[in-house]
Amino acid sequence: MKINNNKGKIIMNKLTKAGLTALAGSLVAVSAQAVEMSVAGSAKLTYHNGDQTEITGNPYGMNTSLSFTGSGEVNGYDTSLTIVQNDANSGLSSAAMSVDLADLGKITFDQGTGAGGISSIDDKTPTAAEEIWDGLDATTGVGNGLVGGGNAGVFVYANSLMDMNLSAQYSKGNRVNNSDDTASGGHGGSSWDFALTNNTLVEGLDAGFGYGEVSNGAPGALGSDIDTHAVVYANYSMGMVTAGYTVAEINKGGLGSVGEQANAFGIAVNINDNLSISYGEREIEHTKASAAHVTEDIEGFAIAYTMGAAKITAQNNETTNNGGTLAVNDETTQVALSLSF
Repeated sequence: MKINNNKGKIIMNKLTKAGLTALAGSLVAVSAQAVEMSVAGSAKLTYHNGDQTEITGNPYGMNTSLSFTGSGEVNGYDTSLTIVQNDANSGLSSAAMSVDLADLGKITFDQGTGAGGISSIDDKTPTAAEEIWDGLDATTGVGNGLVGGGNAGVFVYANSLMDMNLSAQYSKGNRVNNSDDTASGGHGGSSWDFALTNNTLVEGLDAGFGYGEVSNGAPGALGSDIDTHAVVYANYSMGMVTAGYTVAEINKGGLGSVGEQANAFGIAVNINDNLSISYGEREIEHTKASAAHVTEDIEGFAIAYTMGAAKITAQNNETTNNGGTLAVNDETTQVALSLSF
C-alpha cells in the first residue's frame, strides 16, 4: 500500500510559515520599541531686494525644510539619525548619525548638518534675524573672517567637563558629502578643528574659543597646504539686552593668498516677549601679500516679531569694499515670514 505524505508536508509548511510569521512580528515589535521617529518642518517666504546696480527680477521666493529624526538604543548605546531635506525636489540636503557613549562623550558622523566644530561659533554676535552678512554678494575664496572648513564628511566628538563644552571634528580630504564606498575627488590632506564654550563662568556671560588647521590642497611648492583658523567671542545678557563681541583670524598658507582678520560686535534688545531689534557691525582686514591691505565694513539692522509658530522679520545689510575689493559695495533688504510645524 502506498502511503501519501502530502498531508504531513502541508501541516509542516503551515507550522513553518506560522513560526516565521510570529518571528517577523516579534522583530517588528522590538524595532518599534527601540526606535522613535519624528518629523519637523518649516517654511520661509521672502521678499529680497538688492542694491540699485543689481537686476532684481522676481524678488519673491520660498525655502522649505523637513527634518526626520530617529533615536533609540542600539547595543546599549543611545543612537540617533537625522536626515534633512531643504527645498522642493532638492533630495537629501544633509544627514548625521551619532552614538552617545555617556561619560565618554558623543561621536557623530556629519554630512552637512553642522553638528559641531569651530564653524558652530563662527559668528555668535547677537541678532534678531539673520547675521549682518547674510544675503550680501559672496566673493569666491573670501570667508569674511568666518572660520571653519565645512561640516560635510567629518567625524565630530563632543563632551563636557567642569562646565566646559568641547566640540571637535576631523576629516580626510575635502569636506564634502560622500555616499558609501566612495571618496571625494579633491586632495587627501587632513583637517581638524575644535570649539570650547562656557556659559557658567559669570551669570549672563556666554564665551568661547576655537582653533583649527584646514587643508587647502596646495602642493608644497606653492606654500603651506594648511590654513589656520581662530576665533574668540563673548556675549553678555542683562535684562532685555544682549551685547556681544567677536574676534576672528584666517591665515592662508598658499603663496599669494589673502589673510582675513575680523572684528565684530552686535547688540540685540527684546522690547517685549514678541518684538526684538538688533544692530551689528563687522570689520574685516584683508591682508594681501603683494598689495595694499583693504578694509571691508559690514553693518546690518534687523527687527523681528514672533507670534507662536510664526515669525516676521525685516533686515537690511550693507557692505563697502566687498570681499576686499576697493569701491565694490553691496546692499540687501529682506522681509520674511517663517512658519514652523
